[in-house]
Amino acid sequence: MKKTTFLLLLTLTVIFTACKEKSTSDFNFEIPTGEAPADITFQNTSENADTYFWDFGDGTSSIETSPTHKYNFSGTYNVTLVSYKEGQELKNTKSFTLREAAKRIVEIETEFGIIKAELYNFTPKHRDNFLKLAEEGYYDGTLFHRVMQGFMIQGGDPDSKTATPNQALGMGDPGYTIPAEIVPGAYHYKGALAAGHNGNPEKSSSGSQFYIVQGTPLQQHQIEQYARQKANLGLSYSPAQTEYYRTVGGAPILDMNYTVFGQVIDGMHLIDQIAAVPVNQGNNSRPLKDVKMKVRVVK
Repeated sequence: MKKTTFLLLLTLTVIFTACKEKSTSDFNFEIPTGEAPADITFQNTSENADTYFWDFGDGTSSIETSPTHKYNFSGTYNVTLVSYKEGQELKNTKSFTLREAAKRIVEIETEFGIIKAELYNFTPKHRDNFLKLAEEGYYDGTLFHRVMQGFMIQGGDPDSKTATPNQALGMGDPGYTIPAEIVPGAYHYKGALAAGHNGNPEKSSSGSQFYIVQGTPLQQHQIEQYARQKANLGLSYSPAQTEYYRTVGGAPILDMNYTVFGQVIDGMHLIDQIAAVPVNQGNNSRPLKDVKMKVRVVK
C-alpha cells in the first residue's frame, strides 16, 4: 500500500511538473491589406497561463486574452505578449510592417497661392465629407472668415459666400455634424487641417467648417504641461512629436479636443501670409479684406 501511494504521488508530481513546463506564450494574427489604418485581431494561443499583458508596440497595451487593436499609422511594430502562470512570466514578441495607404489630396486656392493638403485615411468620415463638399463646389467662393495670427486660419462657413463687409460669420453649416474621430498622434502641428465644432461635449464636428493651424514653436516645459493636463484624454507626446512642436510649432492646446483629418504638404508659407492679414478685432477676427477660396480634389 505504501509503495502504491508513493508511485501515485510520484506520478502526480511528474504530471504537475510537466504541466508547469508546458506553459507557453504565443499568438497569431493576420493583416488584412498590409496598409494603415488597420484593425488587427491577435489570437492568443498560449497554453497553461492565467493572465496576459499585451504591448502593441505603439505606446498602448491591453490585458484582454485575444484583443483587437487599431493601428492608424504606417510603420514597423513589435508586439509583445506576456503570459503569467503562478509567478512564472513568459514573453513572445513578433513584428510586422504596415505600409502607408494612398492618401487623397486636395488643393485650397486663394489669391495668395495654392495650399495643398493630404487627408488622413484614419478619419474616414471627415475625409469623405470634405471630398464630397469639395467635389460639389461647396467651398468655392467661401471665405477664410476668422484669422488669428500665431494660431490658425478658419473657413468653410457657407454664409460667407454672400456676406456683407460687417456681417458676423462662423455659425453656418450644411445642417449636419460629423462624429468626432480624434486619434492620438494626429496632433495640431503647423499645417494641421482640422474640423471646428461649437464646444459640444461629444466634440462632433461642423459639417463644413475647418481650420488650418499656424501656431508657433513651443518651449519644452510648455509641451510637457499640455501632456500632463490632458493625460486623461490619452495625450502623450513621443520625443519626435515633442521635437516637432519645439522646432516647427503648432497649437497643442487644441489636441484631443478637435478632429485633425489632414496635413498641409505644400504651401505652408501661405498660411503665414493669410494669418498676417489685417482683421476686425471686434468682429471675431474677420479679415478686413475678404480672403476667398476654392477647394478641389486633385488625387
